[in-house]
Amino acid sequence: MVKDNIFKIKERISTACAKSGYDPHKITIVAVTKGRSVDEIKEAIEAGATDIGENKVQEALLKYNELLVSGQGITPVKWHMVGHLQTNKVKDAVKIFDLIQSVDSLHLAQEIDKEARKINKVQEILVEIKTSPEENKTGLKAGGAIEDIMEIIKLDNISIKGLMTIAPIVDNPDEARPYFQKLKELKDEINIFLTPAFRLQILSMGMTDDFEVAVREGSNMVRLGRAIFEG
Repeated sequence: MVKDNIFKIKERISTACAKSGYDPHKITIVAVTKGRSVDEIKEAIEAGATDIGENKVQEALLKYNELLVSGQGITPVKWHMVGHLQTNKVKDAVKIFDLIQSVDSLHLAQEIDKEARKINKVQEILVEIKTSPEENKTGLKAGGAIEDIMEIIKLDNISIKGLMTIAPIVDNPDEARPYFQKLKELKDEINIFLTPAFRLQILSMGMTDDFEVAVREGSNMVRLGRAIFEG
């Protein structure tokens, strides 16, 4: 089932790209495995998943170590932290995650930089931007994000690869479009100030209910759980 679901997702991404002129081969599908078993993760990897996303550090550590013992899931699979990251979990997070997508404050970035320095690692991150007015959403406010991002760029053991956002839950996926547009506009605005080597490349936006709209608005990384594991 998972293999068929991934095939269908790729078809839907290709259709969305055809409408907007983007290259479907440049879009990364992150299989979000929150609450999924190690066997389900193995099935996804065997079906071609190359990127695994987890919401909680402790759950990710258990799965990561079990997959390491079994010889699966480490290379060439990339691990993404996609949930809210508490500062007291940063030490463990930098040990296993290739990309931390949910960096929602300058303070958190500084903690990641500190812990990454201890293990001689340059941690790749995305900066989470709050594009919606919902109180329960985390992230830097779009209006004042540039100043903090410029400070984060100065940290030696962090490499900012792009931006991430979570659109509000809406009845019609098209209603999420303005939030995705806002993130792309912010990325383009930030890149004006950066040299080519440091320009942001990734826009992580779009989940199971709205990823096609996100792709049409420029997303090149989608975070999918139910679409992969339930169809």
